Amino acid sequence: MTLRTPVQTRSKLPDVGTTIFTVIGELSARHNAINLSQGAPNFACDPGLVAGVTRAMAAGHNQYAPMTGLQALKTRIADKIATLYGTRYDADREVLVTASASEGLYAAISGLVHPGDEVIYFEPSFDSYAPVVRLQGAKPVAIKLNAPEFTVNWDEVRAAVNPRTRMIIINTPHNPSGQVLSAHDLAELAAITRQTDILILSDEVYEHVVFDGAAHHGMATHPQLAERSVIVSSFGKTYHVTGWRVGYCVAPAELMEEICKVHQFLMFSADTPMQYAFAEQMADPQSWLSLAAFYQRKRDLLQSLLVDSPFRLLPSAGSFFLLADYSDFSEESDSALVQRLIVEYGVATIPLSAFYTDGTDNKLIRLSFAKDEATLRAGAHALCQVKPR
Repeated sequence: MTLRTPVQTRSKLPDVGTTIFTVIGELSARHNAINLSQGAPNFACDPGLVAGVTRAMAAGHNQYAPMTGLQALKTRIADKIATLYGTRYDADREVLVTASASEGLYAAISGLVHPGDEVIYFEPSFDSYAPVVRLQGAKPVAIKLNAPEFTVNWDEVRAAVNPRTRMIIINTPHNPSGQVLSAHDLAELAAITRQTDILILSDEVYEHVVFDGAAHHGMATHPQLAERSVIVSSFGKTYHVTGWRVGYCVAPAELMEEICKVHQFLMFSADTPMQYAFAEQMADPQSWLSLAAFYQRKRDLLQSLLVDSPFRLLPSAGSFFLLADYSDFSEESDSALVQRLIVEYGVATIPLSAFYTDGTDNKLIRLSFAKDEATLRAGAHALCQVKPR
């Protein structure tokens, strides 16, 4: 039986239900569908990483880590960022190890955004940004990227900025479009925020997954933006261990102080054994420098396998994702098509409309290539069989 409460509740997020990822996951499980939907690898991580966790556990590192993270790991993070992007963060005061990148995003928004503030973000977007802003009593302001290129219209951003604007949320490489910001984009963002109190929250969890020899134009590459930015990244995405739920963020000390005030009451500290293992793994720069080529091979394989499919693939400049346009062969909504793909063809994808608060339907679905070769081949084979409706 279902237990019922006599207590009257008032939801803070009355229009938020089960996420599309859960819905698609449940439908996929019922039909044993091939998983091209979830941005989580289905292949093993480096065995040395698992061994590192095991060693840490055996050595007794099973209690709370320091609140901001293990010093050795924070130092590795600071050194990596300085080497790659040219900005040096103080490992003691400006680096925070978080219990997932999602926790880092939440702590940053909660610590720095106040009731009545406005937060600009770009759609399609990762689904947590707007709800977390709303939980602070603030207003999320969505600006749509220009489809199908998914570029930023900076004139629209300028028009949206007002005295209540507290934060702009950036995501590069971008989930779900696979696009990346350019040096020109950073210059535009810097010009808009110059001589303001606007903060930047930059979701850079795919920072090491940028393709075709291009550079990652993150906030730490631009001194003016680094001064007002909180940058969030993910060990789970970098090391194929999304279930370990460890990430980090970096920010100027004054901003980090406020983020840590929230973090200490959310989690206090991230998982200790994993932090020891990540500190060991980061001793080898190839553990992240090799990632772009690794995922580019997967992108290229999936693209080649879908050449004869009815779908038209959009370019992917980074991340784990490709967008596929089906407007040439169907007028179905993207949600209807995704459900048909699961039920009739046994392959799971994600409708792009799920990444818009207003359900914008551009006749695009998202495919994840963060999968082993067998899964990519099987999923592509199924998609090549799709018939018009």
